[in-house]
Amino acid sequence: MEILQDKAIMLRVRNPKQLTTIIPNSKEISDNRVVVKWGIDEVHALKNLNIDAPSPITKQYSWPGQYTPFDHQKETASFFTLHKKSFCFNEQGTGKTASAIWAADYLLSIGKIKRVLVICPLSIMDSAWRNDLFSFAMHRTVDVAHGNKEKRKKIINSGAEFVVINYDGVEVVKEEIAAGGFDLFIIDEATHYKNAQSKRWKTLSKIVKDDDWMWMMTGTPAAQSPVDAYGLAKLVNPLSVPRFFGAWRDMVMHKLTQFTYKPKETAKDTVFRALQPAVRFTKEECLDLPDIIYTKRFVEMTAQQKKYYETLKKQMLMQVAGESVTSANAA
Repeated sequence: MEILQDKAIMLRVRNPKQLTTIIPNSKEISDNRVVVKWGIDEVHALKNLNIDAPSPITKQYSWPGQYTPFDHQKETASFFTLHKKSFCFNEQGTGKTASAIWAADYLLSIGKIKRVLVICPLSIMDSAWRNDLFSFAMHRTVDVAHGNKEKRKKIINSGAEFVVINYDGVEVVKEEIAAGGFDLFIIDEATHYKNAQSKRWKTLSKIVKDDDWMWMMTGTPAAQSPVDAYGLAKLVNPLSVPRFFGAWRDMVMHKLTQFTYKPKETAKDTVFRALQPAVRFTKEECLDLPDIIYTKRFVEMTAQQKKYYETLKKQMLMQVAGESVTSANAA
């Protein structure tokens, strides 16, 4: 395989007509060699034919922003562009947020997607995603859908290219999201969707269509138990897991008592096969990472936290998880 002037791919195949018939903008030249336009659609078509080709983002993208991407970030972004639905299991601190932003910006720039919905924890909507979007894609319009229902609706309908929303906010404005033209969904801390029976999971599964792009990111896909992988796999690659949760549990767990299960020795391999396609970089592999930087961030309290603080302020006493907390102890 050879890249020609960063615009085309030349490769030798046994049956050139197989490529030229299926892939537009391809041409047979000689000696079983075929020249294919180096575009994202053509690369996806080659992948479907089990021919690995690099993503055009590697040479056709300028990587905007305040910082130069590391090699592992480029590889992660390239992986995203090659898979419409996929996982990113890069460890915390490896910059997977930036990789997702660059990949999304590239797809926007070539017209493959129109709008991006980022679903993440409330605590990092501003401090991580809005700030990182300003750092890595400052030329894009960004808004955060947080507040009451009417405010969320207004933001969803504002036309911003990137909209950031928290998990439970999706249910509040699900009709507006479904009609909002979003065709890329980035799920940060994706383990919040491990339970396929939850309302949160069912809402997302109805919104995301088969042709949409969806990238699920987490450094710990099955940290507590192998069964946690079920909900994630069923969203991205449903054919990799059984239709019913009970069958999946039997695949990865031994039943010891009525309520006690133990992971099987083969559970790790079973989870690995289910959570595909996926990319993962550990900190040890990212030798070009900078030194750790510590920073303080102000995070808005949740409604439950505000309720308990107000109760403690007014009554000087409250019950939390079966324990009494007094204002003196809290202070």
